Amino acid sequence: MSTILEYSHVTKQFGSMYALSDVSLTIEPGHIIGLLGPNGSGKTTLIKLACGLLVPSSGVLSVCGGPVGPESKARISYLPDKNYLSEWMKVSQMIDLFHDFYDNFDRNKAYEMLKRLNINPGQKFKTLSKGTREKVQLILVMSRNADLYLLDEPIGGVDPAARDYILQTILTNYNENGSILISTHLISDVEQVLDQIIFLKNGVVTLQSSVDGIREQYGKSVDELFREVFQC
Repeated sequence: MSTILEYSHVTKQFGSMYALSDVSLTIEPGHIIGLLGPNGSGKTTLIKLACGLLVPSSGVLSVCGGPVGPESKARISYLPDKNYLSEWMKVSQMIDLFHDFYDNFDRNKAYEMLKRLNINPGQKFKTLSKGTREKVQLILVMSRNADLYLLDEPIGGVDPAARDYILQTILTNYNENGSILISTHLISDVEQVLDQIIFLKNGVVTLQSSVDGIREQYGKSVDELFREVFQC
């Protein structure tokens, strides 16, 4: 597989507003990519298009060489930026649900991660802290042997200590033949795990580069360049 995800001149409009404008980019296997931009830059729209939750206004989008559809959805593991799980369910019931729904879900991996993070599978979701809920959602997503993991703000709502756990979970549990796209505006927290970045500003891709390339070309960290470009 040479390309996991490809956008070719993709535009997405909502009425007269352009959420994405003429976006062209490719994502190859074996990378952890940061989709970086301020709030409202189009990051969630870009991810939802890949998941098939939105349809492009124009342009072509492909996943693993094919169109977005039932087959591509089976190859993508998606973490939305909002809770999507039923609060009355126990964590173990959520694992059973994912195991029944996804052929590529690894139940043993899920329980191993729960144990490592000291999460009781017998607890109901509604009784968990916000940080623990974030961890459970991520565990479910990362327990699939997918080709592409799309993580929309996976660390946005948790404290700094929980962020370290989450990033370590991402690093140690994804399919090494796949890729991860992490959407965030918390650059300093995720830079350590990234090997490529995409800058998105007002729905336009302004930069796609390796992290090493940024340091060589600009003599700055990704966080420093981000602050300069977006004047944070």
